Amino acid sequence: QVQLVESGGGLVQAGGSLTLSCTASGTISNINAMGWYRQAPGRQRELVALIPDVGSTNYAASVKGRFTISGDAAKNTVNLQMNSLKPEDTAIYYCNIKGLRLGVKRDYWGQGTQVTVSS
Repeated sequence: QVQLVESGGGLVQAGGSLTLSCTASGTISNINAMGWYRQAPGRQRELVALIPDVGSTNYAASVKGRFTISGDAAKNTVNLQMNSLKPEDTAIYYCNIKGLRLGVKRDYWGQGTQVTVSS
């Protein structure tokens, strides 16, 4: 089965930067959307950044101007550049790809990578 492999998480001080990457182990065809979500203890999973279509990007208000999402559908890869990190950015970050696998519409998720921002 297709798996999304994430990397790039870690511990940084406030104001620092991290780059998250996510790559599918198998081929996902006809990708409809790629994005990043995060979940902190006691909070619901929330959208961080999204590529809903080629040439379009959406960001949560809390990260706009600090985070940049990029992706390559042909390579089944999505990245998240995070700058000016704040303690409230601390969470587990999950990549997500929506597309087709063997002709069936699927919703794929990464295993999650921990991002911790210290004061």
